[in-house]
Amino acid sequence: MVVDAVLNKIKQQQQEEQQSLKMYHSTQTVIHEALKKLNFGEQMYELLKEPLRFLEVRIPIKMDDGTVKVFTGYRSQHNDSVGPTKGGIRFHPEVNEAEVKALSIWMSLKCGITNLPFGGGKGGIICDPRKMSGRELECLSRGYVRAISQIVGPCKDIPAPDVYTNSQIMAWMVDEYSHLREFDSPGFITGKPLVLGGSKGRETATAHGVAIVIEEAAKKKGINLKDARVVIQGFGNAGSYLAKFMHDAGAKVVGVSDVLGAITDQNGLDIDYLLDCRDSFGTFSSLFNNTISNKELLELDCDILVPAAISNQITEKNAYDIKASIVVEAANGPTTLEATKILNDRGVFLVPDILSNAGGVTVSYFEWVQNNQSYYWTEEEVDNKLKKIMVDSFENVYRISQIHQVDMRLAAYMVGIKKLAEASCFRGWA
Repeated sequence: MVVDAVLNKIKQQQQEEQQSLKMYHSTQTVIHEALKKLNFGEQMYELLKEPLRFLEVRIPIKMDDGTVKVFTGYRSQHNDSVGPTKGGIRFHPEVNEAEVKALSIWMSLKCGITNLPFGGGKGGIICDPRKMSGRELECLSRGYVRAISQIVGPCKDIPAPDVYTNSQIMAWMVDEYSHLREFDSPGFITGKPLVLGGSKGRETATAHGVAIVIEEAAKKKGINLKDARVVIQGFGNAGSYLAKFMHDAGAKVVGVSDVLGAITDQNGLDIDYLLDCRDSFGTFSSLFNNTISNKELLELDCDILVPAAISNQITEKNAYDIKASIVVEAANGPTTLEATKILNDRGVFLVPDILSNAGGVTVSYFEWVQNNQSYYWTEEEVDNKLKKIMVDSFENVYRISQIHQVDMRLAAYMVGIKKLAEASCFRGWA
């Protein structure tokens, strides 16, 4: 039985790695197409198809039971031609090299779309924080910073929260980095608690950005957001806040899910109740008797579908069953390239992740600017600045899609990669 369990775990890891590798190669495919549309040659593709720098580290941690466990972590820095790299750190059992590399490329594209002075970075540690104590998580967070400290910093690479990491973990990390450098360095990391130099509006930034994009997409499709039926897959940081934003805007959130299952009500769910009863990992479905699967959730009849969970959720196997007229990607890579083509052919308006979920990195940039100036903004200032950037970015990508007669994903890649390519040319890199 033990051998079978080990073999099943290895098989599952191999499948996850294969999916991540496919996602990575799909990203490279779209980059290649975008560069050709922009009349850049093969030399530029060779430069931008992979990260310039990738670090793998091993972090020994003494666990609460007295044993020592060695964790594997990664940090990927895609391209720093326009400025320091920027990107989150995720703690997740399915983290792997290909995923982290792909995510760092997407961060470059997001920064290009929103015209931020950053390239893309990403980090991750293979672990399950749901099964770790607070002390173990603190030791792991500090150990990771010590392991990557030589390649990160306020002018090198600025981390941030991501899947299963939060402001507390960022606080441990900035404290460790400040000890190593022997001076206070709030600009090293973003997503910090307010008392340590965090920015107002940062915790809800990703969801707020998605909400702004949904509003703009609804206008393009002639859908009144009030009374629009919205389905959200995922109830973590992005999904839960987005559900609240949609509910407060007058939309009917008719379906939401967590990692265990989903619930639905065509009259609209009580979002405030779900926010109150969820646990720290966004789980709530165990409290309900009548649940449906995540697959069934994606295929619900609705106006707007928001995949806000994990990658590879809409594939060629279920793309024909999607009933929404608008799909806005809040998660990273939830729709495969094959499914993207099917949805576009069916007339579904698909807003890609590198545009719709760029609110997080945008407000992280605001936090970095405030740290550098030691001058902090009101939440109203943050929200207004975020809205302008997200609306301008959406309109720019939509305009490119219309001019070149391409879908929104390719248009977003064209906008996102252009700045990196031009900066690399001026530097003489390609």
